[in-house]
Amino acid sequence: MKKTGEPRYRRILLKLSGEALGGENGFGISVQALRHMAEEIAEVHRLGVQIVVVVGGGNIFRGLQGSEKGIDRATGDYMGMLATVINALALQDALEQIGVPTRVQSAITMHQIAEPFIRRRAVRHLEKGRVVIFGGGTGNPYFSTDTAAALRANEVHAEVVLKGTKVDGVYDGDPKLNPKAKLFRRITYAEALQKQLKVMDSTAFTLCMENKMPIIVFNMFRPHNLRRIVMGERVGTIVTN
Repeated sequence: MKKTGEPRYRRILLKLSGEALGGENGFGISVQALRHMAEEIAEVHRLGVQIVVVVGGGNIFRGLQGSEKGIDRATGDYMGMLATVINALALQDALEQIGVPTRVQSAITMHQIAEPFIRRRAVRHLEKGRVVIFGGGTGNPYFSTDTAAALRANEVHAEVVLKGTKVDGVYDGDPKLNPKAKLFRRITYAEALQKQLKVMDSTAFTLCMENKMPIIVFNMFRPHNLRRIVMGERVGTIVTN
């Protein structure tokens, strides 16, 4: 049983979308958004929590959108994976500028700029107090970075998947279109499926459900939200059994 004032979670996986890195516009890389995320991660890192991060690439290129414009789907997905590596390097630089040691591991081999993904090495980095950022998705086309997050969380034995978004959690409708949309504070996997709530894509969601991996969807842009979750406060929406 944890002592009062100690983190509830000791090893977390933080999933960040590419659009979040793009700031208000959702495109390119926003220096302000990048700095904010780095500071939020650093705050939790100082608590002694082990952190792995999976980043998306939608702010640069999204494979599915490319295929709609005539690009081969597999080729488009590989282009999207390269975009996630760009974001991973940007986040690494932002973290190291404020004194947080990091390692970037890529599912696509590119030795000059990132380590290859090796599960045991990633865990060893965590044990040494380094933030590990995973780029390159799963390394395979047709899989999203949500799926990469669910996969890596289970591989490194994270205790929870924290999905950082621009909204306060999971709603029963789009809060931007419907001001009366209901925010769920806690919901089961079965209820999320029944209500067709888009917590993650179906492959990622199934991976978490089958392995009893809790998911917390929260607003990454509210200051200190990440720390509040790690310390056990009720923030956002938790999806569990």
